[in-house]
Amino acid sequence: MAQMYLLVAGVMLCSIPACCLGCNLPWIHCWKSNEIFALLKQMQRIRTPSCLKDRADFKFPWKRENITQIHMTQGLCYHSLMLQQIFNLFTTEDSRAAWNSTLLDKLLSSLDQSLKQLEKMEGDNLDCPDLGHAAWKYFHGIHLYLEDREYSPCAWEVVRVEIKRCLSLI
Repeated sequence: MAQMYLLVAGVMLCSIPACCLGCNLPWIHCWKSNEIFALLKQMQRIRTPSCLKDRADFKFPWKRENITQIHMTQGLCYHSLMLQQIFNLFTTEDSRAAWNSTLLDKLLSSLDQSLKQLEKMEGDNLDCPDLGHAAWKYFHGIHLYLEDREYSPCAWEVVRVEIKRCLSLI
């Protein structure tokens, strides 16, 4: 019986998103992040291997060890910045044309709820100019990439995978 409790505890620990372990975000926000991640996974329309030629290095501005430090000092601001940029990316007309509208609407709703929750937690204290510039530059590169590829289905697939990677770090 004790082994069963250990197994259940292990499964529960593994299901807690990393964001809950690295900063002071409430569990519900981490659950929302997992929901966003799952929706992005469901949005896959093209087999990723068929788009390998379209891959790009968007130069994510932080490494995993830097993100841990950010979580400890400016975690709420970092989460807010990244989620806002992801929201902006998926609210464009070109995004509407690329994705299943039901899944896109669910994704945007989850992002919006998560952003509102972060806003309530911190109020107006979500100002972090150094992080803001790096996040803007990263997402600007993604926008330029999509524009350069004429918002092709493979370009959107590459971006979808990149955003999933980005979310796995926050």
